[in-house]
Amino acid sequence: MSNSARERLVVIGGDAAGMSAASQARRAKSPGELEIVAFERGRFTSYSACGIPYWVGGDVPDRDSLIARTPEEHRARDIDLRLRTEVTGIDVPGRRVRARDVDSGAESWTPYDRLVIATGARPVRPDIPGIGARGVHGVQTLDDGQALIDTLARARGRRAVVVGAGYIGVEMAEALVNRGFEVTVVNRGSEPMSTLDPDMGRLVHRAMEGLGITMADDAEVTALRTDAEGRVSAVVAGEREFPADVVVLGIGVRPQTSLARAAGLPLGGHGGLLTDDRMRVRGHDGIYAGGDCVEVLDLVSGRERYVPLGTHANKHGQIIGTNVTGGDAVFPGVVGTAVSKVCGLEIARTGLREKDATRAGLSYETVTVESTSRAGYYPGAALMTVKMLAERLSGRLLGVQIVGGEGAAKRVDIAAVALTAAMTVHRMTTLDLGYAPPFSPVWDPVLVAARKAARKLGG
Repeated sequence: MSNSARERLVVIGGDAAGMSAASQARRAKSPGELEIVAFERGRFTSYSACGIPYWVGGDVPDRDSLIARTPEEHRARDIDLRLRTEVTGIDVPGRRVRARDVDSGAESWTPYDRLVIATGARPVRPDIPGIGARGVHGVQTLDDGQALIDTLARARGRRAVVVGAGYIGVEMAEALVNRGFEVTVVNRGSEPMSTLDPDMGRLVHRAMEGLGITMADDAEVTALRTDAEGRVSAVVAGEREFPADVVVLGIGVRPQTSLARAAGLPLGGHGGLLTDDRMRVRGHDGIYAGGDCVEVLDLVSGRERYVPLGTHANKHGQIIGTNVTGGDAVFPGVVGTAVSKVCGLEIARTGLREKDATRAGLSYETVTVESTSRAGYYPGAALMTVKMLAERLSGRLLGVQIVGGEGAAKRVDIAAVALTAAMTVHRMTTLDLGYAPPFSPVWDPVLVAARKAARKLGG
């Protein structure tokens, strides 16, 4: 326990989950009731990592546009925010954390009454020759984004290789094209966007090639070649080699839970912290966790899942901040909704893919339909493809994927609500959705897919 009469909340991590928790706790309790100390090893707080590709590509004008709340704004609300300070240990029995000043190396212990772990995620960096070469970049933080922009500005050539074809990989590929680079994407899978089924990923593949991006699929990176000055010069994937003046890693992220592991806190199969529906770390009263370092309940499959998204992190923070100050808020779980945009295509998914449903032991049917974002006769109507999965016996909606032009992606929200409500595709066909020719055909594309699924299932 802290020595002062007031309680102390310690927060590890200064981005979405951590600072949302701190801000919500401050709204609930005054500085005289609750001291809040937040540690952040970087130089920025409360920023949108999801916006980094758009900043790199020039759609977002500058770095500061991505910052929702500055350190000074947090401090003005009586949050003791300590930047460039890395927490190096958690003493659970002693209820204290050890922190190190990144610049001076000085270490100190800080007691807590309640602890929030919001350590986020770390980018995957394969252990291969040349991975530490100059010109090889991840894009996890604002500092990463600035370092990449600096490299692009002084690159000796215009050849860029993106390793990985998930959300970050495809978004970064387009950003680099916008910067005037010749781009190759080296992808371990058969199609980009492994969060989609391969037949839907193929639509993204065609769009990327249409933008001039070279796709190297079924390619496992085995080494990075360097020149005499230690700069990256090529990416090696088996027998193939791709010249590169800059390399961007878009392989994905893993939960940053080394601190939690060392402290003996419970981790799940994906390496993320396990919490209850109040975001309390299981078996540890007074310790909470949220954001990209936790696993969450998948409401469709009923299993724990790792879904690192800012939408979840901000909700986690709100719930944690409420609960650490005596409230009672619940995070029930997720259905796995995500959207993106690349090469003029809007890409969306929610619920289960085919392999997810198979892994969960579910018997299912799939349907795919093509429709338009508006009435076909209205100017600007864009084509879209909708794929839907439904449980064979019950008719319960299991998942939806959408790829198409403007107006396609946000339609996935219809399916997200239906999944959360455990609706059947038959029930979905009667949803009272908004209609006017500038916004939708008479039958919305998601409902067209639901009708087709209902007919296929019978009843």
